[in-house]
Amino acid sequence: MILTVTEIQAWLSDFTKMIEESKEYLSELDTPIGDGDHGNNMNRGVIEYKSAFETKKPTTISDTFKVLSMALISKVGGASGPLYGSAFMNLTKATKNIEEITSKEQLVTILETGLTGIQTRGKAEPGDKTMVDVWYTVIEKMKNTDLSKESILIAKEQTKQMQAKKGRASYLGERSIGHIDPGAASSALLFQSLLPYLEKD
Repeated sequence: MILTVTEIQAWLSDFTKMIEESKEYLSELDTPIGDGDHGNNMNRGVIEYKSAFETKKPTTISDTFKVLSMALISKVGGASGPLYGSAFMNLTKATKNIEEITSKEQLVTILETGLTGIQTRGKAEPGDKTMVDVWYTVIEKMKNTDLSKESILIAKEQTKQMQAKKGRASYLGERSIGHIDPGAASSALLFQSLLPYLEKD
């Protein structure tokens, strides 16, 4: 596995496509437990990323993450913009002066900084029914085995049985149980779109 700026940019391009294709699904997930706009918000963010990418034409991994971070912070409303923005800003710092990511261990260390960014901003722990549940599981799977689409989807699905402890959904108490967390669902798309690049030699 070698991830250069080419693979990172291809991954994020695939992620933007998945968000665009899934925006209605993500907003449907958000309707019973949030504002019903997670998909549209994330879609605005990735459209801004594509536009900023064309303007700035980043040439490093770090600068690419920075363009995405700033796009999400500026265009994605609610909690998701600052949370994703913090994650990718930390990835920006973690990849400074790195031209290629050459091992799973190195990638795990970088992704852990992203998770730290989310947790520092949102104060959520695994089990709180947030995007942390997917990020945490993905990182643990990569440490111990190989990441698979199935393990990502299971992490997303498991949020359905949790009671929300953070964000707007937490106001619903037990009524938040039975719904997949939309942030976990969009994070699942992020890591699903990464999978093909992990499998390349």
